[in-house]
Amino acid sequence: MEKAKETIVVIGAGPAGLTAAYELLARDPGRYHVILLEESSYFGGISRTVNYNGNRMDLGGHRFFSKDQRVMNWWNARMPLQGKPSKDDILTETEKPLDPNGPDPEKTDIVMLFRNRVSRIYTLKRFFDYPISLKPQTFVNMGLKNTIAAGFSYIASLIRKIPETSLENFYINRFGKKLYAMFFENYTEKVWGRHPSTLSADWGSQRVKGLSILKLFEDILGKLLPPALKKKRKVETSLIEQFWYPKFGPGQLWELVASEVAAMGGEIRRNSKAVVFQLENQRVRSLIYEENGVRKELAADTFISSMPLKDLVGGMEGDLPADVRRIAAGLPYREFVTVGLQLSGIKLKNKTKIRTPYNRLPDCWIYIQEPNVKMGRLQVFNNWSPYLVKDFENNISIGLEYFCSEQDALWNMPDDEMIRFAIQELVSMDIIDESAVLDSHVEHVKKAYPSYFDTYTEIGTLIAWLNTLGNLYCIGRNGQHRYNNSDHSMATAFEAVSNIRNGVKSKDNVWSVNTEKEYHESVKKT
Repeated sequence: MEKAKETIVVIGAGPAGLTAAYELLARDPGRYHVILLEESSYFGGISRTVNYNGNRMDLGGHRFFSKDQRVMNWWNARMPLQGKPSKDDILTETEKPLDPNGPDPEKTDIVMLFRNRVSRIYTLKRFFDYPISLKPQTFVNMGLKNTIAAGFSYIASLIRKIPETSLENFYINRFGKKLYAMFFENYTEKVWGRHPSTLSADWGSQRVKGLSILKLFEDILGKLLPPALKKKRKVETSLIEQFWYPKFGPGQLWELVASEVAAMGGEIRRNSKAVVFQLENQRVRSLIYEENGVRKELAADTFISSMPLKDLVGGMEGDLPADVRRIAAGLPYREFVTVGLQLSGIKLKNKTKIRTPYNRLPDCWIYIQEPNVKMGRLQVFNNWSPYLVKDFENNISIGLEYFCSEQDALWNMPDDEMIRFAIQELVSMDIIDESAVLDSHVEHVKKAYPSYFDTYTEIGTLIAWLNTLGNLYCIGRNGQHRYNNSDHSMATAFEAVSNIRNGVKSKDNVWSVNTEKEYHESVKKT
């Protein structure tokens, strides 16, 4: 008699959830009945690609790079690296280290492009490298007074370290007070809605591990090393200069993975929101989800959740510890609004030495640090992939990013007003003429950024209690309330699936992904 399959419910079809579903089905064919619930109608979570009138927009911008070789291999197995030049590289006669056996992006869609990272800061109506570099042009742009002040404040930070009781102190210890004020203070407050002095230093430890002026010096010197020694040097994640990128954006990869999950027998239910969790004997017995407005109950042997911890715990029935409910209810998030614009042209000129099609700006991201605008970041989609833009030769496609909370005016602003507001901010910074706008639309993303304040300081108590639920695994950015990149989210899925397959009860390995400094700073071999 054939053994009955174990039923596993995976909540969320973002990078973590789709990776978990795929791994369960691919590693042990026939062992599991996998049901994937996705609240929306699309795949990829915030790593999705929006197609509007034939132009594709990447929400937030997603570089495909990881120091975990498992992740790189996994991506490459789904989408091979290009073997021939892409459209923009043909136009600029740019040579890249292509895969000789890889596909031609001009003829094939299932392909990863090899991209150069170009990100700069725009402040004082000038461009600065991101991360901040020590090139002569940086000091020319800053001016003599600011340069002298930055030098003295950095020396002071070397002589006297201050307790890292806040994100502000974390940055000051690494860059000095002047550079912190110029390049970190205002932008951080835009992103999180709070001054860095009120934020936990955990955010800095999470996202810019090891990055400092000293690391910038090391990186500059490392580039001068002989080729044999260059291969051995370590490079901080924030300084990585190249990355992979799907031809049609990150959503293309996750749509492909979803099709593979379905082909292996996985059951995918879209427009299905998990709302109630029924507990019994320290396990999740079943959940109730809403599918197109109809409530249905679903029992399973194991549950893997990438939904926000606030909503997960908030939906649990029964007598949970009061602290657990309070901590989960108090976890903060930041929302995200992107205004997509199609432009006939842009006023900013390419004054770099980077060759670009039609001599346009080379940037993937531009971090807007002008203090009098609310815009946080500007993406140029032409530079992520020329295939994102329907009329690449004539149009420039950009995304204007705003960070906010659900109660904020920006989040609740009608789309037509939001578009006008964003355009006027660009005009005020002398970036475009209003007449250059050809098309526009607005996208909203809830709970895009788990935040490190309020009850987050007590999250250890919440995690400890969640770990007592033997058949529940929390993975991914929102599933762990950790500001993870997609590769870290995937790694949490790898660990959870490994535990399930091998009967490992401890979940420490699932929660420990991206918590150690070494994880970012060294390549993980498997």
